Amino acid sequence: MAGSSENDVATERIGYITRVQSFSACHRLHSIHLSDEDNKDVYGKCNNPYGHGHNYKVEVTVRGKIDRLTGMVMNLTDLKKCIEDVIMVPLDHKNLDKDVPYFANVVSTTENLAVYIWDNMVKAMPPNMLYEIKIHETDKNIVIYRGE
Repeated sequence: MAGSSENDVATERIGYITRVQSFSACHRLHSIHLSDEDNKDVYGKCNNPYGHGHNYKVEVTVRGKIDRLTGMVMNLTDLKKCIEDVIMVPLDHKNLDKDVPYFANVVSTTENLAVYIWDNMVKAMPPNMLYEIKIHETDKNIVIYRGE
């Protein structure tokens, strides 16, 4: 019978949780593989030698089975801790290019920032839980990365 509560209890349900976190950081878009002139052409004002800053908004989405006992996909306290360790401590109020070793040889675009966050969140979380990293660089520029 459709809508039976017995079936609902036995059915494994998949849920998604998104936690939003904001942080501020500065960077300069500059590739060591391009000449200074090519960098200016590709990145424009974002290649300013003194850099520029953003108030990033990151959405971390996890996906998993809704636990029958707790009713949770993941304890939000655990997710908050992962975000603190992976995003806030290494990135907030930092110069991405100078303070984050990953970006010494990787251009600090928002796409690469999403990859950096993904790679480090995967290490900090239970296996196969991370679903998506979405970064709002500005009100109009948003990057999504799903580990692909």
